[in-house]
Amino acid sequence: MPSQEKPGGRMPTHVAIIMDGNGRWAQNRGKPRHAGHRAGVETVREVMEICGRQGVRILTLFAFSSENWRRPKKEVKMLMELFFTALNREVRRLKKRNVRLRVIGDTSAFSSKLQKLIAESERITRDNDGLLLQIAANYGGRWDMTQAARKLAEQVAAGELQPEKISEETLAARLSFPDVPDPDLFIRTGGEMRISNFLLWQLAYTELWFCDTLWPDFGEKELLQAFADYSRRQRRFGKIAEQVEGEC
Repeated sequence: MPSQEKPGGRMPTHVAIIMDGNGRWAQNRGKPRHAGHRAGVETVREVMEICGRQGVRILTLFAFSSENWRRPKKEVKMLMELFFTALNREVRRLKKRNVRLRVIGDTSAFSSKLQKLIAESERITRDNDGLLLQIAANYGGRWDMTQAARKLAEQVAAGELQPEKISEETLAARLSFPDVPDPDLFIRTGGEMRISNFLLWQLAYTELWFCDTLWPDFGEKELLQAFADYSRRQRRFGKIAEQVEGEC
C-alpha cells in the first residue's frame, strides 16, 4: 500500500503519468464515458498546480496513445473535441501561471484545426520558464523509437553518419524530447500495472508507482504519497547500494 506520509527530502524533477480510469469513473456513477474524461481535465489542472508547488520541473501526461484510435469512433471523436476545447480554454491560464506547453507525438494525424491550435498554444507559452507541461497525444513509445531510427537511417543513407557512430546517445537525441531529462517518477492510476507503450526508452530507470485510484479521484493525497515513496527509494542505475551511499 502507498505510504500516507508527506514528501520530504529528494523530489522528482520529471514526473510522467498515465491518467487511467476516466471511463470507469463515469460508468460507476451511471454516466457516459465522456463525463469521466471531462472530469479528468479538472484533475490535470490540480495535479499540475501541486507539481508546480512541490518543485517538479517537468510533468508529462499520456493523454491519447497511438493505440487509442482503436476505440469506438464516437469516443475518439469526443476525445478530439475535448482536447481542442480544453487546450483552447487553458492556454491563457498556462501563460499566466508561467507554464510552458509542449505536445509530443504524431500530431499530423489530427485535424488541421487542432494542429493549428497546438502550434499556437506552444507559441503563446514558449517563453515561460516555470513548469514544462508535456502532453503526449497520438504518442507511442514504439513510434517514438521508430521515428528516431528512421532519422538515423536517413542520415546514414545520405552519408552524413557512419553506422559505427550510432550509439545510445545519438538515438536518444532524436526522440521526442531530447532536451529534458528522463522521468524520475512514473505514476499510473486506475489499478493497472503496466506502462502501455508509454516512453519505452525514457522509462528505463524510472521509479514506478501504481495506485487503484481512478484518475478523476486522484488528488493531492495520492500525489504526495507517490512523492513520499519516491523520496525513500535508492536509485542505483546499475551500481550497488554501497557505491551510491558513498557518493552521498
